[in-house]
Amino acid sequence: MPYQPGSSAQRIRIGLTSLAFVFLIVLIASVITRAGRDETNATQQASANEPSEPLAELGVAPGASGEETNNATVANKK
Repeated sequence: MPYQPGSSAQRIRIGLTSLAFVFLIVLIASVITRAGRDETNATQQASANEPSEPLAELGVAPGASGEETNNATVANKK
């Protein structure tokens, strides 16, 4: 293959353009997956804030609030 002027510059240009496209694709994919992950984290945090006494929530068994529980444990330690 004979040497053609400008062929190496064209190869470099094509390589850098391809690299830029791959970078943009990875960046867009990262943004999309991060948005989905943020939504799942919000739902997990919301479920973590729910009371831990489901029977008391339904009204089947009496439930103690967090403040009453803390006072009871402090009274038991004294």
